[in-house]
Amino acid sequence: MSGADDRVKQFTEFRQRMNKRILDEPNQVVRRFFALDTQTYQAGALDVKTKELMGLTASMVLRCDDCISYHVAQCKDAGVTREEMFEAFSVGLVVGGSIVIPHLRRAVDFLDRLEQGEVEAPATHDHG
Repeated sequence: MSGADDRVKQFTEFRQRMNKRILDEPNQVVRRFFALDTQTYQAGALDVKTKELMGLTASMVLRCDDCISYHVAQCKDAGVTREEMFEAFSVGLVVGGSIVIPHLRRAVDFLDRLEQGEVEAPATHDHG
């Protein structure tokens, strides 16, 4: 397993473990926020594919590599094509500027590895 694959595995395991740990606490604000996140990405007036593309673009602008990887995987699962993903990357790059380029590199690397079956996608918007 390469270092990048190991980081993805570690991130996924850490995310799952800590989400469970956090949700085991009796804090209703945290639980409600996690539930709101889950509900936000469900189909409504906008379909899941569109919402995941929006999440991907926002994550790029905010420069959150964990979020970018997560939304790349969710986009792929929602049926987003590579061409559509690159259009979302383009929007994130234009809005966020050149500082987004390193995150774009990692996003494309993660997408390549997902498409080649080298990494597993993290679980969907289920925080439990």
